Amino acid sequence: MTVGEQYVEQYARAHVVTDSPDATRAVPVVLRYDGRVRVTLPDLGEWVFPRELLESGLRAPVSGDSIRIWPCGRVQAVIEFHAHAPGQPNGVTVVQFDVKALIRFLRRTYTAVTPATVTH
Repeated sequence: MTVGEQYVEQYARAHVVTDSPDATRAVPVVLRYDGRVRVTLPDLGEWVFPRELLESGLRAPVSGDSIRIWPCGRVQAVIEFHAHAPGQPNGVTVVQFDVKALIRFLRRTYTAVTPATVTH
């Protein structure tokens, strides 16, 4: 990331948790920060929430609007996305991430120059 970059975008792999006998499936996820965290799941939609929710959810269970986040052991975290917006399929999507990828993303967000931090 360069000094003038106005957002952070990181690609990660996560596992969609289902009750299917095929077990979980890995999906590419786009994590983006532009003053708020945006998580985009292919064919499932995008969820936007405050960075603080993600930070807190890595330590203890938290919830906000249509998202719940909780640690799952020492190396994974679970994010539960509830679909309430037009264009998103109804229901709940549960995704398991490696904590290292989320921490790396959060660290990068602290050095980003977002619209809220730019002064003219």
